Amino acid sequence: MRSLNARSETFPLIAPFRISRGVKTAADVVTVEISAEGHIGRGEGVPYPRYGETIESALAAIEGVRGAIEAGAGRAEINALMPPSAARNAVDCALWDLEARLAGKSVTALLGRPAVGPTPTALTVSLDTPEAMGAAALKLADVPLVKVKVDRSDPAAQIKAVRAAAPKPKLIVDPNESWTIAEVRDLQSLLVDLRVDLLEQPLPAAGDAALEGFRSAVPIAADESAHVAGDLDALMAKYQVINIKLDKTGGLTAALELADAARAKGMGLMTGCMICSSLSIAPALIIAANAAFTDLDGPIWLANDRAGGVTCTRGILTPVSPELWGGA
Repeated sequence: MRSLNARSETFPLIAPFRISRGVKTAADVVTVEISAEGHIGRGEGVPYPRYGETIESALAAIEGVRGAIEAGAGRAEINALMPPSAARNAVDCALWDLEARLAGKSVTALLGRPAVGPTPTALTVSLDTPEAMGAAALKLADVPLVKVKVDRSDPAAQIKAVRAAAPKPKLIVDPNESWTIAEVRDLQSLLVDLRVDLLEQPLPAAGDAALEGFRSAVPIAADESAHVAGDLDALMAKYQVINIKLDKTGGLTAALELADAARAKGMGLMTGCMICSSLSIAPALIIAANAAFTDLDGPIWLANDRAGGVTCTRGILTPVSPELWGGA
């Protein structure tokens, strides 16, 4: 028999993390542990208010499938019982981890994939005054990839300040659904002039039909609009890249399906995360191995990460310890 433990945990941040929707000062996560035969599989989810999730609702959803989990349900059964969500992500990733430990293999070995290696990641400049954003970007001038959070107040000044301070890295601009289609059109020349490599979810997901047929000068990635493989047909006329986050897909299982389906349709891949601990990043690094853009700096914002977590040196993430997640 298995046993399930699900709990909430809070990880304070080293500095406030601002986006167009608000400010975070801590990462509030749900941690799942599934035990069997002397082994423990772990997973983490980050309930996101943007999708109607709370810590309480996630824990209730996990409690609702306790009987199935403890009776031995596999990932396919759990994915049928739970909708895509942070709660399902925590359970799905815990089941992958447990399966690997019971088999005496790594998750990548179970998948027939190479072990995860050092991975370049975007480092994020959070929303602030242009002056403060430029000062933050100056510290990132030598990393491979920078992501800048912007809003509608003065995105041109915000992006200019970051690019002036960090002229070398590739650059992702993320308005987090705060722009209008008119602003997307009006800022095209600026995006080109400042060598922006990717524009991430500029319009609200509910209003992104305005992107149909729009020929952007830089690729546009779907984030809040993209959750699972079934979304792709509706997204292909609007976006060129899909941002895969395990909290949106509801786990590694569905993330792998989304990645395969997106590649089959000729769409580019990005891998993203919420503000989280390294327990969330470990399975996401498997998706990142085939992504053109990786944005997995969530744990870098924590005052204290989990033991065995990633380290980041000049924008390069090292993998987590197998003791934390993923098996030997």
